[in-house]
This record gives sequence, C-alpha cells and structure tokens, in this order.
Amino acid sequence: MKAFPFYENFDVLCRALNSNGAFLAVKDRDGRSNIMTIGWATVGIVWSKHVMTVMVRPVRYTHELIENATAFSVCVPSGKYGHELMTCGTESGRNIDKAKKTGLSLVPGKLKDSIIVMECDLFYECEIIHKNAVEPGSLKPDIKGDLYPKNDFHTIYYGEIKHAYTK
Repeated sequence: MKAFPFYENFDVLCRALNSNGAFLAVKDRDGRSNIMTIGWATVGIVWSKHVMTVMVRPVRYTHELIENATAFSVCVPSGKYGHELMTCGTESGRNIDKAKKTGLSLVPGKLKDSIIVMECDLFYECEIIHKNAVEPGSLKPDIKGDLYPKNDFHTIYYGEIKHAYTK
C-alpha cells in the first residue's frame, strides 16, 4: 500500500463517483458491517482538517450502522466492478450479506474500527468528526423536487481523512 496526500487522486475519485460509484464501508461498534455504493462525496478542508463528506439516507441499513460507528472508508474500485457496485447500491444489507453475495473482501483498515473493500485500488479511511441532517427548507426547489420526492433527506457525515492510499 502506498500513502498519498489526500488531494492527489481527487480526479480518480470524481470519475468513479460520476460513473458507477464507489464503496462506502462501515463497521459499527457491535461488529456489524455493510458496503453501500455511493455516487456523492466531497473532499476538502474543514475546520483545518482534511475531510471527506458522505451522505446516507436514514432508511438505509448503512445509516443504522454509521450512527453507531466511529469511522467509515470510501474505497474506489477499478472499472471492472460494475456488477458489485450495482448490487451494493440496490440491495439491502438488512436482507443479504453483500460481501458474500458479491465476493468482495471486507478486511480491517489501518484506522481503528474501519474496514476496507480489499479488491479496490484507492482507499480513504475517515474518522467521523461531525454529522448533520440535510435541511429541506434550505435546498433549492429543483434539488428538493428532483432528488427528494419521498422527503427522505440524507444525513451528511464528515470524516477526517486519516489514511489515503493506493494498492
């Protein structure tokens, strides 16, 4: 594994998010884990820290886990994992073991209490430092109408990037 400054592979992350997505991997304090496909994330500097934000809707099983977690990881696969990304984005971890169904390997990360998807090529391990709910009244009407027709607004999780590395 080769560490890199958190901003160096931003283009790779953005290309993945803008196409098939990336994996959000979470293990809660009770040892339950899940993989969810994400298509939205931001990377930047907040509170003088290197931060990644991810968004999870409260109806998702991942939301239940991340609410009881101290860390999350965002793992970016090469282009050959479209089926696995689709499965992890459309099926619920409440009903199936996504790692088992897809053949993906969840292994401990470098950060205490984090897990990663080993088959990926790019990894961000983040310690959760803040969360807040999307405020419906603050959204532009077109975003609210297009992306929240069921009023199922995301929770935004801010993770301090503790480890950024490639295989």
